[in-house]
Amino acid sequence: MPIDVRSTAVTLGALGFFVLGLVGWLNGLCPIVCCKRALIGAAAAYAVATVAARAVNAILIDAMAARQAEEEMRSDNDDGN
Repeated sequence: MPIDVRSTAVTLGALGFFVLGLVGWLNGLCPIVCCKRALIGAAAAYAVATVAARAVNAILIDAMAARQAEEEMRSDNDDGN
């Protein structure tokens, strides 16, 4: 079953934003610096998650298509004999 790309990427981007903001805050950075770094990190996490989810979907769809083709070949060979 293919992965929902947008919801996965948004979830990981939001998680990245809060984690990076918290890390910056715990290291004593001022709030605007934390926000900027967290926003850039969240955008990067969103982009990476989008590419990764699309790659996983392509692999899953290819595997499902190969399986379907294999089952059709088997049923054609069984019917022909």
